[in-house]
Amino acid sequence: MSIKALSSDLESKNLRQIYLFHGPERYLRRQFRQRLKQALMGDDANVSMNYHYFEGNDTSVSELIDLADTLPFLAERRLIIWENSGLFKKSDDTMVDYLKNLPPTTSFLFVEAEVDKRSRMFKTISAAGGVVEFQTQDEDVLRRWITGILRKEGRQVSGGAVDLILAKCGSDMDNIYNELEKLICYSEGRDSISIDDIEEVTTTRIGNKIFDMVGAVADKKAAQALALYGDLLALREPAMRILFLIGRQFGHLLQVKDLKSRGYDNKTIAAKAGLPPFVVAKHAAQAAKFTDGELRSALNVCVEADEAVKTGRMGDKMSVELLIVELSALA
Repeated sequence: MSIKALSSDLESKNLRQIYLFHGPERYLRRQFRQRLKQALMGDDANVSMNYHYFEGNDTSVSELIDLADTLPFLAERRLIIWENSGLFKKSDDTMVDYLKNLPPTTSFLFVEAEVDKRSRMFKTISAAGGVVEFQTQDEDVLRRWITGILRKEGRQVSGGAVDLILAKCGSDMDNIYNELEKLICYSEGRDSISIDDIEEVTTTRIGNKIFDMVGAVADKKAAQALALYGDLLALREPAMRILFLIGRQFGHLLQVKDLKSRGYDNKTIAAKAGLPPFVVAKHAAQAAKFTDGELRSALNVCVEADEAVKTGRMGDKMSVELLIVELSALA
């Protein structure tokens, strides 16, 4: 079911007995988890006795089933939420069979970052309840969401400023929300947020710095790329994580370039590459500065740098520094 259909269920109180929320967008999973809890439990004075939250795959299925079989205390229903159960990668037959005969007084919500849609758990809930996937939101949705949050706080913001927020913060709604809170506090007493405010307050995510670093490499600006590397080290990012992200960036560029050459549009590329649509446009522009051969050579150089560190032939920080110089000469 879609997020829109779930919202309709919540507003009408026409709720299903079992739900599964999954997908990469943590902020939306958490928001709708809370909304479902409120819709099911309301202002029940005994909510603490009829609401149960579990997290992790070390929860005992048998104990949870015993709890689900227990009648709610002075209320119509009992709600059990289980987050990151692991049951959607390796199904538990006992739980699968139990969900098919769930007592009418108990509701279940499973919340997972990743699921195997071939699993028995997934298929069981798909047939008996509601499954909602919370994907990374596209640029237009994020623009409206950002503008709406700031408007509620009495702040006006230009389209260019919203673009800058997205460029610096990425598409993760949790991260964006945290940065918006900082901006709202910083602009206290004013009715607008400027580009200068955003530059002053918001934190550029490491992925964006890696993108800028690869851009500097493409422009043969080794000094600029090394300066960005120094910034990341100053932020206490491990050199080997930086190396991994550089390699991943070149991998994304090669994939986007290949899909683009085959005539796919940005939306299709985003789905195939697992990237937000507005990120694809940026990647396509950056990939155009490299040939296919240069991108493959860059990936090979990253593998060699990783091997040099792991075999002890070179220190991690020096290995990445030399990698940046070599990539700048390669491009």
